[in-house]
Amino acid sequence: MTSSAPSHTPTTAAFYVQAVLSFGLSLTAVGLGVVFLPVDGWVRAFLGIAMLYAITSAFTLAKVIRDRQEDTSISSRVDRARLDKLLTDHDPFKIDAA
Repeated sequence: MTSSAPSHTPTTAAFYVQAVLSFGLSLTAVGLGVVFLPVDGWVRAFLGIAMLYAITSAFTLAKVIRDRQEDTSISSRVDRARLDKLLTDHDPFKIDAA
């Protein structure tokens, strides 16, 4: 019995560290760019809040995509288990005595 569900491959520690460092570096670079931009404080504050809004909405989007993918994976595994049970229980040579 083979399963058609995709196997879960965990991320490596190196990939995790690289992702965290990349996020931290990009956040720092954009933050410093906003702080040292030669504009008024209101413009700087607007750009800072816009940056934070873009970051939080990116995290939310990533979570929604992950949750939808997990829901699809779980429902396909349940459907596959139901089909496997039906195929296992089915005996084409059984004669029903009615």
